[in-house]
Amino acid sequence: MALREEINSSLKQAMRDRAADRLSTLRLIMAAIKDRDIAARGEGAEEGVGDDEILAILSKMVKQRQESARTYEEGGRLDLAERELGEITVIEEYLPKQLGDDEIAAAIDAAIAEIGASSIRDMGKIMGALKSKYTGQMDFGKVGPMVKNQLG
Repeated sequence: MALREEINSSLKQAMRDRAADRLSTLRLIMAAIKDRDIAARGEGAEEGVGDDEILAILSKMVKQRQESARTYEEGGRLDLAERELGEITVIEEYLPKQLGDDEIAAAIDAAIAEIGASSIRDMGKIMGALKSKYTGQMDFGKVGPMVKNQLG
């Protein structure tokens, strides 16, 4: 089942179950996807965005909520931080399993070998290859410095 249909069926199930928190998070996900669909139509993609773009949207949503939760915790608003963490739990159900540090290192090694990278100037090519294969499976904010270390 495509990711969009999976999220949509979960939304309907949350309505049936009267799970208010889950329902609101799923509605936020669908709204973000529809916003991206509208932007894609302006660029000529009539059918909307695919699963890879939806994974990127979900990853971005998780990252935003992690930052918000951290800010709320620092401000002493644990109730709001908990709500953000709850939303992260729902969003992560639709993301692939996150790779561990060893798996990320192996993926970087494979990308470097595949591209034949030899210097830091090849970093963009490596990051592009990793993003095309591992969207939603790794935090590219952490991967960038790891690639730099291996090339440097």
